[in-house]
Amino acid sequence: MLASCGPALGTALRRAAPAGLASFHRSARRRRAARVAVVLSGCGVYDGTEIHEASAILVHLSRGGAEVQMYAPDVPQMHVIDHSKGQPAEAESRNVLVESARIARGKIASLAKLTTADHDAVIFPGGFGAAKNLSTFAVDGKDCKVNREVERVLKDFHKEGKPIGLCCISPVLAAKVLSGAEVTVGHEEEEGGKWPYAGTAGAIKELGGKHCVKEVTEAHVDTKNKVVTTPAFMCETELHHIFDGIGAMVKNVLKLTGK
Repeated sequence: MLASCGPALGTALRRAAPAGLASFHRSARRRRAARVAVVLSGCGVYDGTEIHEASAILVHLSRGGAEVQMYAPDVPQMHVIDHSKGQPAEAESRNVLVESARIARGKIASLAKLTTADHDAVIFPGGFGAAKNLSTFAVDGKDCKVNREVERVLKDFHKEGKPIGLCCISPVLAAKVLSGAEVTVGHEEEEGGKWPYAGTAGAIKELGGKHCVKEVTEAHVDTKNKVVTTPAFMCETELHHIFDGIGAMVKNVLKLTGK
């Protein structure tokens, strides 16, 4: 086939092919997708993962070309909330992994299987599940305990210098586990109800973290610890603003992976 192109062109193609292929393979290696773990805490804002936040994270990761695997701890929920009433459903009990599988469309693994070797970054959506199922922050505040596997994951990714993304209430996990970490949950005053959970900023300081004031559309990047946070539903605002803030968080997490 090369001969039919003429001697000169055939020779040129033969010489160029190896270099061209090598260049192609180097380029392919450089463009390998970031592998991101997303850790869920159930399904539903009041007793699990905030579903809008989880969906926004997944959309932005997809747009950024990331490969995603979802995880959740295989433990009972602290309690079950009837979301139509905002009250505990006393007779019910649910499993965090089983409930999280609803968001993951069944494609989920136990948090015990999450390792830094398989992922370039980890992201924790918010929702009260982060404060009830991934930790005891909702009950114990600054004296809270963090789920053993959640603590392991945070420490392992931090030790390996791999980025950690958190939004809404979940930055309290980083503040508790990673001493001195800089995080944001938005503003430090309620401002007429716009920031109803502003008191969390003070709790973050008591946990040993540093709180940085940010708008809902912004993300704070702790470059030293590679921790990226955004307020999300800590702010009473329109959904698209929360979506944009989560996008800023995801974009910075992916940037820190270097992929």
